[in-house]
Amino acid sequence: MSATVLALLAVVAALPAALARLRAVRGRRTGDDAWVPALLQVAGLAVAGLLAALAAPLGSTTGGLAQVLGVLAAAGGAGPAVRLVFHLARRAQSNPLPVQDLLRGGAVIGVLERAAVAVSLLAGWPEGLAVVLAVKGLARYPELREARAGEQFIIGTFTSVLWAVGCWAVVRALLT
Repeated sequence: MSATVLALLAVVAALPAALARLRAVRGRRTGDDAWVPALLQVAGLAVAGLLAALAAPLGSTTGGLAQVLGVLAAAGGAGPAVRLVFHLARRAQSNPLPVQDLLRGGAVIGVLERAAVAVSLLAGWPEGLAVVLAVKGLARYPELREARAGEQFIIGTFTSVLWAVGCWAVVRALLT
């Protein structure tokens, strides 16, 4: 069962890149189907978490692999979920602004943020979460004065951090 969880973590980590490539090949760039990849990822992480809770604890070698896969899934895996939450938030607004016009570099920053959150939690240093969020907030502070930038910052950060914490929870369940 542990091998199944590791395979699911690998799929969750690789799914965004595969879906992005497929969408680029098919020429689909609309947000109307944003829920499909997000649903696949959330379902994959939920199943991995359930199986991890039922599995026997992993040994040190396999546990190290689980930690690496967990960080990869956390860092690279939240893209579909974040895009879906942004899509839903934009649909709820009467005069939405395009996401990319507000906070540039958010996707790269999000990958780094999620990796830092996952690594700090896996290292047993939850205070690292506060450090990551403080650094991100201070770095983005000048941009947060723009219209709706604060809202985008909060939505993206919360979705991103929740995803990283979910990946950490799966790995923790595998290790204990």
